[in-house]
Amino acid sequence: MDPLGVLVDIVDINSLKPWSQSRPKSLHNASNFGNQEKIHQISPFPYSNYINNKVILWEGDLSCLNVQAIVNSTNETFTDRNPLSERILHRAGTQLKQDLYTNIKGCKTGDAKLTKGYNLPARYVIHTVGPKFNVKYQTAAESALFSCYFKVLQLVKEYSLTSVGMCVINCIRRGYPPYEGAHIALRTVRRFLEKFGKDLEVIVFAVENVDVGIYELLMPLYYPRSEVEEEYAMYYLPIDVGGENGEPVFPERQIRIVDKPFSDMKDLEKNFDLAEQLESSVNVGNTSFAKMHGDVDKERKSSQKVTEYSNVLITEVQRMNKYERMLRRSKTEDLRPIENIRCLYHSGEDRFGRPVITFIGHRFKFSEINFDKALLYLINKLNSVVQQNYVVLYFHSLTTKEHQIPFTFLKEAYDLLDQTYKKHLRAFYIIHPTIRSRMMTWWFTTFAASTIKDKVHSLPGIEFLYNLISPDQLDIPEAIIEYDYKINGVRYCTQPVIDAAASL
Repeated sequence: MDPLGVLVDIVDINSLKPWSQSRPKSLHNASNFGNQEKIHQISPFPYSNYINNKVILWEGDLSCLNVQAIVNSTNETFTDRNPLSERILHRAGTQLKQDLYTNIKGCKTGDAKLTKGYNLPARYVIHTVGPKFNVKYQTAAESALFSCYFKVLQLVKEYSLTSVGMCVINCIRRGYPPYEGAHIALRTVRRFLEKFGKDLEVIVFAVENVDVGIYELLMPLYYPRSEVEEEYAMYYLPIDVGGENGEPVFPERQIRIVDKPFSDMKDLEKNFDLAEQLESSVNVGNTSFAKMHGDVDKERKSSQKVTEYSNVLITEVQRMNKYERMLRRSKTEDLRPIENIRCLYHSGEDRFGRPVITFIGHRFKFSEINFDKALLYLINKLNSVVQQNYVVLYFHSLTTKEHQIPFTFLKEAYDLLDQTYKKHLRAFYIIHPTIRSRMMTWWFTTFAASTIKDKVHSLPGIEFLYNLISPDQLDIPEAIIEYDYKINGVRYCTQPVIDAAASL
C-alpha cells in the first residue's frame, strides 16, 4: 500500500477488453471442421454481441480487481489454503477474517455467503464452497458445482450488483476435472445473462495458470463471437448443455409419476392385507420356527459375497501373471517392426516434469500390425514410465477407417495393464477428434474404462497443448502440423498461449 492506504496494483475494470472485442478464431467455414457431424442442429447458445459485451476473460489476480464483488472459492470453515483465497483474506485485512469467524461462521458445500470487501478494491466478497470430486458420485459433484455458481449469481441479483469478478470455483486439489468444471461455469453464467443481463454490466472470468487455455478453448462454444463460431460450437459443444439455468440434467432421474395412481389410500391398504389374502393372522417372520432357521437370505448373500471376492482375487492373480509373462517376452522378442512405424514414443516432458507419451493414430494400420507384438511393445515402452505421473497425447489427425483400433484390442490392453497405469495417468488428450472418435471414447470410458473417464479430454488443435507442454518438448510429425494449419489456421488462439502458461 502507498502512504494513503490505497492499493497500488488495483486493476480498473474499464481497462479490460470485453469478450466481444477479442479476435474470433480463424475457423473459415463449416467445411473446415473435419469429417464430423453436428452434435446440435440448432445452436443452444446463439451469437449475441449484447451478451459478449458483458463478459471478460482475464488472466490475473482477482484480489486486485476493482469490481463491486469478487468470488472467493474456499472450504466450509473459510480456512482453505489456496493461493487466491489467502490473497483475498490478506488484502481484505483482519476485519474480514473476524466477520467470517464470528458472524458467518461456516458455509456448506454448494452454498454462498456474502461479506463486505473491507480493504479490497471490491466492495463485497461472495464466498462459496466447491465440491470434492469422486467418479462414484459424479452427479452429486456436478450438481454441487452448479449450485455454487447459481447461488453466487442469486446473491448478485439480490444485492443489485452490476460488476462481478468470478474465480474458477472447481478446484484441482479437490479432484474436480477442470474441463468439466469450466463447462458448468460458462453455461450457468450464460443462462443467467440471458435472463437478467439487463441488470448487470459485466462478469469477469478471472483465470490463472492451467485454466487459461481451457477457458480460451471453451469460451467460443458458449459465447460465439461470430456466426462462424456459432456454427463451430454446434460441432464441439457437449450433448448435455444443461437445463434452463445451466444445471446438469440427469435423464435417469426424470421419472414420470402418473396422476392419482391409487384413488384412495384405504383401497391400497385393503389390496395389501396379507393376513386376509393368506386366510391367516399369523405373522410368519416372528414365529419360533422361523427364528430357529435364522435369516436364510442373509446367509446366502454372505456366501455369494465371499465367492465373488475369491473370484476377483483369482482374476487379479491371473492378470498379474499374464502381465509379468508379457513383460519378460517384451525384453527378449524382436519388436523393431513395431518401433519402426513410430506410432508410439516418448515425446518429452510437460511443464510439471511429467513424461509425455505420444501416439500417432494414422500410423497404426490394424490390418498390417501384429496385435500381440503391438501389446508387447506398449508394455515394454511404458512399464518404467508409469511408475510416476505421466501424460498421453493421442493424435487422431488424418485417420481413416483402416486406422481405427478395434475395441477388442483396447479392452484386452486395458484389462491387462497394471493398476499403476491408471493411477499415475494424469491426462489423456485426444487431438483433432471427430464425432465418431468422441462417441467411441465416450462408450469405451463409460462401459469399459470408467476409472479414467475424467482424465480424457478432447482438443481441436495443437496450439492448445502449449499451456501444459512446451513446444520444444513436442515431437509432432510435419503432416499433422500441416493438417492443423489447414483446419485451424496459423495462430488460431486469441492470445499466445505459450506466454499464458509461462508460470506453470
